Amino acid sequence: MDTVTDFADTAALVANLDLVIGVDTSCIHLAGALGRPVWMLSRHNGCWRWLEDREDSPWYPSLRIFRQPQSGDWETPVNGVAARLAEFAATPAPGRP
Repeated sequence: MDTVTDFADTAALVANLDLVIGVDTSCIHLAGALGRPVWMLSRHNGCWRWLEDREDSPWYPSLRIFRQPQSGDWETPVNGVAARLAEFAATPAPGRP
């Protein structure tokens, strides 16, 4: 990662990924802005921009949100990601073996 120095470098990496998974960081926003599949784990009282009671985002159509149902419960969103990841991996995609 020593050669990654700015968002252009990060965007080039993200463009080559099948999926980006993370928490509310600049990389999540970048992946969403690039239209790449992106899943975000969000705390129960997450940022206002993710709205409430939604698993999607009007700003990034390729984003899926996995929320804590209550503060401190990361097991639920992590299990949700794991289940969806199994489905995602089983779905053929162009350019993916």
